[in-house]
Amino acid sequence: MSRYQPPLSLTLPMLRLVAEISEQIGRLSALHAATLTPQLRRGYRIRTIQASLAIENNTLSVEQVTAVLEGKRVLGLPREIQEVRNAFAAYEAMPDWRPSSRADVLAAHRLLMLGLIDDAGQFRRGGVGIYRGDKLVHMAPPPSRVATLIDDLLAWLEVTELHPLIASCVFHYEFEFIHPFADGNGRMGRLWQTLILSQWRPVLAWLPVESVICEQQEAYYAALLAADQQAQATPFVEFMLQALQQALLNAEQTDQVTDQVTDQVSRHVIRLLDALKGSTGLKTAELMPLLRLTHRATFRSNYLSPALTAGLVEMTDPLSPRSPVQKYRLTAQGLNCLGMSKT
Repeated sequence: MSRYQPPLSLTLPMLRLVAEISEQIGRLSALHAATLTPQLRRGYRIRTIQASLAIENNTLSVEQVTAVLEGKRVLGLPREIQEVRNAFAAYEAMPDWRPSSRADVLAAHRLLMLGLIDDAGQFRRGGVGIYRGDKLVHMAPPPSRVATLIDDLLAWLEVTELHPLIASCVFHYEFEFIHPFADGNGRMGRLWQTLILSQWRPVLAWLPVESVICEQQEAYYAALLAADQQAQATPFVEFMLQALQQALLNAEQTDQVTDQVTDQVSRHVIRLLDALKGSTGLKTAELMPLLRLTHRATFRSNYLSPALTAGLVEMTDPLSPRSPVQKYRLTAQGLNCLGMSKT
């Protein structure tokens, strides 16, 4: 039995969240039993990768990440494009890893950071401090302690009787506290929490909780800091459980899809495809009136981004995704969804 026990106080909000999340997972599992197609999984995975990297200051949009993974040319920093490719490879390899294996932790880091740092897949050899602006908010343990601390944490993970929802959050915090690598610790912590959860409930392998964290980035860092100050994971566990609950709520509220469209196209996306029918390309300013929309953010999140991610719509100028004259047109797959044939 592991002698190390991460400091943690179980709270009533924590236990309430575990009960509510468990119910949500049951509903989501039943909903997705027959509908979680490869296309939908890919869309979730793209959102996960884009959000996790955005937390680390990667500027690529969902559309650009999609284009990178489709092998298209994208105008972006080479490092950011490499980060996307690495992250996709790591998440695809995730089912082969054991959460309590040190060798798998190192292998995952090697995939995530390949070509980005010299010591990918190796524990750091130097000291590291975490700064917010000019302020030091966390001094990680010395490098001589890293391997032992990680081994203790993994040994605890293998035998803990904590609920997987709580154990995964505790691991995430403890991993960030140790900060075992020179770079890539944040994305590794989020990846490993997903791995832990996916082995408890497979549907959680595809839940883009990183999107919620990205939207609440300041609260994420504040929870890490509060846990440091209290010398226990409790504040961070409560934050992460709330983020998981919100991600599940977002997934539950996703529009139901039609049986005819096997890649899970929502009613909103169908309307967008109809608006593009018969055109060689339309700009956002041309599409929004056709859809009777006035809010650009709603158009992008509910209509355009899902259609691009699903490969139903493409940019006429993919090398300049943010161009003010960018147009969008149906792909062959989009045409098929409408029951049309190319002329």
